Amino acid sequence: MPTTHLLYLHGFRSSPQSTKARTMAEYVQRRHPQVTWYCPQLPPSPRAAMELVMAQVRDWPSERMAVIGSSLGGYYATWVAHHKHCKAVLLNPAVWPDHSLEQYIGQQTSWHHPEEAFFFRPEYIQELRDLALHEQAATAPQLGVFAKGDEVLDWRQMVARYPEAEQLILEGGDHALSDFDSHLSRILDFLDLA
Repeated sequence: MPTTHLLYLHGFRSSPQSTKARTMAEYVQRRHPQVTWYCPQLPPSPRAAMELVMAQVRDWPSERMAVIGSSLGGYYATWVAHHKHCKAVLLNPAVWPDHSLEQYIGQQTSWHHPEEAFFFRPEYIQELRDLALHEQAATAPQLGVFAKGDEVLDWRQMVARYPEAEQLILEGGDHALSDFDSHLSRILDFLDLA
């Protein structure tokens, strides 16, 4: 069924102002204005982030919604898709954020708004672990876009973590997917926006 509701989840220290989020927002607004679009600024607490998101999408029709997640947002998107039984697009998703984010405990700044600081608390690592679904099968179709050139996360972990997903493995590339526009048509085919 065509997607009528689309959720976008940004990564750690990122925001709805990321290039990928803005690209998707502008495309949806221009070409599919009837599609419901939601891209929140996520709080640093993983538990609070998922409570915020699920409160918004609780009444969204599972079979007609999809979620896109980048980096830590990909980890979150996996959790949302599992619980909503909806399609997911995973852009260089974090596989073990409870390991990779331990080094960031403490004061952090927002990537797009350096003047905005937040504190990444030690207890957030356990909150990330509480969201883990590594042993769970996907409940709906997934598309993974994994860049071998990701300088932050290991693409091999992504490939291993999402064996059921349709996988687009990029030679080179980077964590931010700077060439996101060139993969948009594949993503849009998968999403099938109404």
